[in-house]
Amino acid sequence: MSPLSAARAALRVYAVGAAVILAQLLRRCRGGFLEPVFPPQPDRVAIVTGGTDGIGYSTAKHLARLGMHVIIAGNNDSKAKQVVSKIKEETLNDKVEFLYCDLASMTSIRQFVQKFKMKKILLHVLINNAGVMMVPQRKTRDGFEEHFGLNYLGHFLLTNLLVDTLKESGSPGHSARVVTVSSATHYVAELNMDDLQSSACYSPHAAYAQSKLALVLFTYHLQRLLAAEGSHVTANVVDPGVVNTDLYKHVFWATRLAKKLLGWLLFKTPDEGAWTSIYAAVTPELEGVGGRYLYNEKETKSLHVTYNQKLQQQLWSKSCEMTGVLDVTL
Repeated sequence: MSPLSAARAALRVYAVGAAVILAQLLRRCRGGFLEPVFPPQPDRVAIVTGGTDGIGYSTAKHLARLGMHVIIAGNNDSKAKQVVSKIKEETLNDKVEFLYCDLASMTSIRQFVQKFKMKKILLHVLINNAGVMMVPQRKTRDGFEEHFGLNYLGHFLLTNLLVDTLKESGSPGHSARVVTVSSATHYVAELNMDDLQSSACYSPHAAYAQSKLALVLFTYHLQRLLAAEGSHVTANVVDPGVVNTDLYKHVFWATRLAKKLLGWLLFKTPDEGAWTSIYAAVTPELEGVGGRYLYNEKETKSLHVTYNQKLQQQLWSKSCEMTGVLDVTL
């Protein structure tokens, strides 16, 4: 990617962000975001990645409030005990726990899955939420560009390693669900199959957007594989909107300033940002329904290229090679 292409990618990302913020402002002026009513979820188990902060924390809290057994998968050991205690106190649900999982490490992901499976419990909901945004060029422990490695490959591996448990947990009329958090930036992304690591010319904006595009392609292909074998597991992808979290450390200074001064008005709160993830995880309206892109608790269209089944397959095959899960078949 040339410097000009990198600049163009940045402009596209900020343009789509500005469009989303404007839409959110208009909705705020017309009455705001009303919290949906979700049905109770007793005796169901959920894993939420990145559940110690931001949207992930709000998602874990709301699922616990619905009565679910919630397992927070995260790499913030120092914060975990406090977060778990706070959620238990606020929701009066003691079935909340933390298991260490560094999505930037294939070894850590495999260790997390091993520890989870040792519990001998079911898994009804997997929410692939964790991520980094527009960070400087750096690599994961396995040598992958961090956006692609953590945001995408980490969740790709995690889902593949847990899919057998999900299939065992789903039943007719009560499907298990995979919910993956993407972003409106996928609309301006390009998937470079010849340079998925963004090594030619790094752009944090292009790399972030590409990882979010990959998550949409992954979800659609996963749903096709699950449906083809008739399993009671569905996969959907959600867009939380522009949310007031701590992910904006590396964005353009004007964006950080707007967030600081007007975040309460322009940005969604973490709770508001979590509602679409929770909707995808529990609503009866999506029972048995997968392969959908959801925004503000409604189905909408994703980028046209995400429906290209050949591209979905190419990315899936490449991801299997990169993560070492060629032996995993759905």
